[in-house]
Amino acid sequence: MYIFIVNPNSRSGMGSRIWNTVEPVLNERNIRYRVFFTKYQRHAVKLVREITSDGQAHTIIILGGDGTVNEAVNGIADLSKITLGYIPTGSSNDFARSLRLPTDPLAALDNILRPSRYLSVNIGILTYNNKNGVKKRRFAVSTGMGFDAGICHEAMISHVKVLLNKLRLGKLTYVGIALRQILTLTPCRITVTLDDGRRISFDRAYFATAMNFKYEGGGFKFCPDADCCDGLLDIIVISNLSKLKILTLLPTAYKGWHTRFKGVYTYTCRKAEFKSAAPLPVHTDGEPIYKQAKLTLSLEPEKLRVIAMP
Repeated sequence: MYIFIVNPNSRSGMGSRIWNTVEPVLNERNIRYRVFFTKYQRHAVKLVREITSDGQAHTIIILGGDGTVNEAVNGIADLSKITLGYIPTGSSNDFARSLRLPTDPLAALDNILRPSRYLSVNIGILTYNNKNGVKKRRFAVSTGMGFDAGICHEAMISHVKVLLNKLRLGKLTYVGIALRQILTLTPCRITVTLDDGRRISFDRAYFATAMNFKYEGGGFKFCPDADCCDGLLDIIVISNLSKLKILTLLPTAYKGWHTRFKGVYTYTCRKAEFKSAAPLPVHTDGEPIYKQAKLTLSLEPEKLRVIAMP
């Protein structure tokens, strides 16, 4: 039995249209399935929590964007009992890009229905404080504070994103917002503490991010060596660069070449703490979280079984 979690509003309604091409194939092949449609923000968390709370093994297929994957992962009661499949329909699709999953919906479906390879994937945990106390959010792709999170916050309310999604140019949303964020962002002091005891301070940091996958923000290869199965987080900090230099470096991040330049710092760890001099925007897999000045990042002890490419 396959359980589909479908975000019909993904990429400005593209999710619904893609499901209408996927469902007939399921019926033609006599595949046993159930489908649940998300109706509001964080609905996938509730749906998946209810489905997985029985303690049984389930195969859950996400049809949506990275945000829907994030919500689903946050709803799983026991990661070790779930097999996850993914049909990407979002604007950025960094989860699919890092795993080299098909972007064509029917090819992605065929890979799910006839799987030949699985990966045991790390799932990260972001811990922070709010007015109700300590909060925890899982992440699959990445989490961070500063510039990259600011892009995610703005993209969530961008009318331009809706238009570009309809033109199938949603990826350009992140490029345009990134350029504006660079020009308006004020660098901030960020201190990174790693689990080996190192405590590194950056006076003029633009962002600090923990990557589980290689890609973020619609194809920026921020941590080229990140491996979602190695039990480690890859940390990247951009600091002490002029805005002109960052504008120059930004295109190179699509290839991962930015890590060769001064002002780009990378580390690996199992656990880290980010502390900023002032509250900064925060995200998990592109989903905004209220501004924070302190984050703790780690990995779940259990891994998630994901249907991969051969």
